[in-house]
Amino acid sequence: MDGGAQYNPRTVEEVFRDFKGRRAGMIKALTTDVEEFYQRCDPEKENLCLYGFPNEQWEVNLPAEEVPPELPEPALGINFARDGMQEKDWLSLVSVHSDAWLLAVAFYFGARFGFDKADRKRLFNMINDLPTIFEVVTGTAKKQTKEKSSASNHSSNKSKSNSKSRGSESQGKYPKAMQPKDDEEEEEDDEEHGETLCGACGENYTSDEFWICCDVCEKWFHGKCVKITPARAEHIKQYKCPSCSNKRARP
Repeated sequence: MDGGAQYNPRTVEEVFRDFKGRRAGMIKALTTDVEEFYQRCDPEKENLCLYGFPNEQWEVNLPAEEVPPELPEPALGINFARDGMQEKDWLSLVSVHSDAWLLAVAFYFGARFGFDKADRKRLFNMINDLPTIFEVVTGTAKKQTKEKSSASNHSSNKSKSNSKSRGSESQGKYPKAMQPKDDEEEEEDDEEHGETLCGACGENYTSDEFWICCDVCEKWFHGKCVKITPARAEHIKQYKCPSCSNKRARP
């Protein structure tokens, strides 16, 4: 059921890798695959759970039948609340429960394999360096970054952004797409955009990868996460991410 029964992570690094894989899968369900996730959470079905797997995949399914389960179980019955609240509020609720489940699984492994105080602290610090699923889905992490840096970096960021802009896109706060940089540009660019987070996987910006910004929600994405290449981006006048493209009126 959980996709993690095939192996048991025993070191701090292995548990963190397991955490990141499950987290990436759940973020994918709640962002780039949100339309499919919404449809699978049919309120007419029985109690459903959102599972994230170490291989960065996700699944909506019934809870494990065995009692007690092999691993902690995610929140039960997420489908029942789907039509009783605004979609963004429902996704936020699922995100919070998903964060709690990821921590439960990580520290279950820690307890099972005898992590001491130093190991538990190191694992938590590694996890805490990543934005939560809730922060990625709601855009809270991006807002916090903007608020923290706007006062001190406003003038320098404006000049750097303008110098790196392409064509008519230079009027925006950032260029529409960020291309991989040469070595001499890399340090400066990492300083400018280093705290930008991918709206799909939640990872930080790096200057050696292509990124693109949604013109609707203004979230940034790895090109590979949303299947957009630099060549294709050149022909897109207004880019909408999968989540914004799939938004429609809910009954």
